[in-house]
Amino acid sequence: MIDSHCHLDFKDFNNNRLEIIESALVSGVHTFVNIGADLASSKRTTKLTEEFDCIYGTVGIHPHDAKTYNKNVEDEIYRLLDKKKIVGVGEIGLDYYRDLSPRDIQKDVFRKQLEIAVEKNLPVVIHTRDSFEESIEIVKDYAFQLPGGVFHCFPGTVDEAYEVIDLGFHIGIGGVVTFPKATMALVAEEIPLENILIETDCPYLAPVPFRGKQNQPAYVKYVAEKVADLKKIKLAEVEKITDRNCQKLFRLVETFGG
Repeated sequence: MIDSHCHLDFKDFNNNRLEIIESALVSGVHTFVNIGADLASSKRTTKLTEEFDCIYGTVGIHPHDAKTYNKNVEDEIYRLLDKKKIVGVGEIGLDYYRDLSPRDIQKDVFRKQLEIAVEKNLPVVIHTRDSFEESIEIVKDYAFQLPGGVFHCFPGTVDEAYEVIDLGFHIGIGGVVTFPKATMALVAEEIPLENILIETDCPYLAPVPFRGKQNQPAYVKYVAEKVADLKKIKLAEVEKITDRNCQKLFRLVETFGG
């Protein structure tokens, strides 16, 4: 099983990071994709990929931190993208819920990083909150020049999910899928499994039965179990297909059998 979106570099895990990773491995998680959120976390992510065989990473500037983006930051992002186990650009996008950076700056920085992803031929990890319409319109300008991407912790409707899929992108399904009356559950039930990645977004958004507590990669199995339940298929099938989706998107393996 793969946790396609986690933040193991965050300070929340400073006292038990190795224990958390080992617990996930024991529970059946064999690969982690750690996601950069600003320059500092992107550097920490790169370090984790060098320390652990099971961890890959992405680097990028989250919309919350778009106001920190400048030429020096961009140069560092380029440098980090050349690291062996950095497999994508992210997380990038728009967040109009918290509005921690001015919206015009968010859009400008989003475009700049999409352009970098096109140049480097890397997939993107997209964050959108209260901003789907503007996010998808921006992505449309680059989608067919990119080797794919994922709208992580997908916040939209089934129709919006199909807009994303039509662009060749994946839908990130996380702990929210286990919440009562979650729109994400409707999306996960409706769209093809071949378009889904499963994730935790830890330390955030822990699934039921851990809702409200610190999330961790081991809990991605609860996401997979919920998807299996919604689709009325075996857990092993969810694991097999979503693993393959993630491996293909981020080029974690070169060949596939079966």
